[in-house]
Amino acid sequence: MNHNTTTLAPKRLLSLDFMRGLIMVLLALESTELYAYLMHLCNKGSFAATIMSQFFHNDWRGLHFWDLIQPAFMFMAGIAMTYSLTRQQEQGMSWNDRFLKILKRSALLLLWGILKRIHSPDWLALNALDLTDILTQLAFTTIIAFLLFDFKIKYQVLAAIGILILTEFLYRFWYIPGFVEGYTDGKNIGSYIDYLLFQQKGNHYVFINWLPTAVHTLAGVIIGKLFMQSRNPLSWLLAAGLVLVLTGYALDYFELTLMIKPIATSSFILASLGFCCWMVALCYYWIDLRKHQKGLLFFQVFGMNSIFIYLFFEIVGRNWFNGYMVMLLSPMEALTGLSHQWFLVIAALATFAVEWGICYFLYKKKIFFKL
Repeated sequence: MNHNTTTLAPKRLLSLDFMRGLIMVLLALESTELYAYLMHLCNKGSFAATIMSQFFHNDWRGLHFWDLIQPAFMFMAGIAMTYSLTRQQEQGMSWNDRFLKILKRSALLLLWGILKRIHSPDWLALNALDLTDILTQLAFTTIIAFLLFDFKIKYQVLAAIGILILTEFLYRFWYIPGFVEGYTDGKNIGSYIDYLLFQQKGNHYVFINWLPTAVHTLAGVIIGKLFMQSRNPLSWLLAAGLVLVLTGYALDYFELTLMIKPIATSSFILASLGFCCWMVALCYYWIDLRKHQKGLLFFQVFGMNSIFIYLFFEIVGRNWFNGYMVMLLSPMEALTGLSHQWFLVIAALATFAVEWGICYFLYKKKIFFKL
C-alpha cells in the first residue's frame, strides 16, 4: 500500500460544492412532487412528456437521467472523502482513528436512512425494512472505499473491476430453481438475499446493491486523487467517461449484461459512472478552470448542508410540510383562477423556496450539520 499518494495540499473544488448542491436541489424539487405535477400537465406522448419522463426512474431495463442521481451522489461522496481523509492524514490522525471515524459516520448514515421511514407504522419491522436508500447504501460503500483508500490508483481500479466481476458471478451463476433467475425482476440473487435476511419477497430494489455501487464511491476516491495530484484530471475524466459509457451501453445492446438500475448491474454501473465523469469534467472546466462562479451560492447553501436538507425534505417535507404549504396557499387558487394542477406546481415551488431559505439561514449563521 502507498501512504503517500498525494503530492499537493488539498485545494477546495468549487465545482464539487456546485455538483453536490445541484443534486440536492434536484432531490428537493422531486420531494415537493414538482415533477409529478408537471408531468400531469403534459399531453401523453408529447415532447414535453418525453422530457419530463427523464425525471423519473426507468422501471427496469434502460437508463433515465433520474437514474444518475444516486450514482452522482455516491461519486461526489468519494471525491469529498479523498479530501477529508488526506486532511486527516496531514493532521497526524492514525489509521485506526480514521477507521473509527468512518465506522461512526457509516453507522449514522445507516441509522438516518432507516429513520427516514419513521412516518410508517412498520418502519422498524424486519419484513418492511428498507435498506436501499441513498444513505443506507452509502454507509456500506463508504467503508469499502475507506479500506481501499491507501492503495495505489491502479490497484483501486483492479478492485473496482473485481467487485463488478463478483456481481456478475452472483447474478449469473447462483441459480436457485423457482426463485433466483438471473436478471428477472423480483427473482434474482439480490431479491433472494432480501428473503434470507429480511423475509421480504419480490423486491424491485435490493439490499446488496451496496456491493456494485461501491464502485461509484471508489471511483470518486480515484478521481479525487487525480485532482490532488494534478494529473490533468480533465482529460482523464473525458477519456474515462467515454470508455465507461460505451462499454456499459455495449454490454446492454448485445445483451451480455442488461442495464438495470434496481439491481445495479455492471452495465448500469459502468454507464452511469461514465456520465458522472462527464458531469464532473464539465463542472470542473466551467467553474474551477474558466472561473464562471456567478450564482453558485444558490446551490452551495444546499450543498453545504446536504445531509440536513435531505433528511428534512424526506422526513418533514413529504410527511407534513408539503401538505401544509398546499393548505396555507389554497386561497390563492380561487383568487387567481389558476387550475388546480398549476396551483400545485406553484405550491411545490413555494415549498422548495422555504426549504432553500432554511438552508440559507443556516449558511449565513455558519451552522453545518455533518455526519
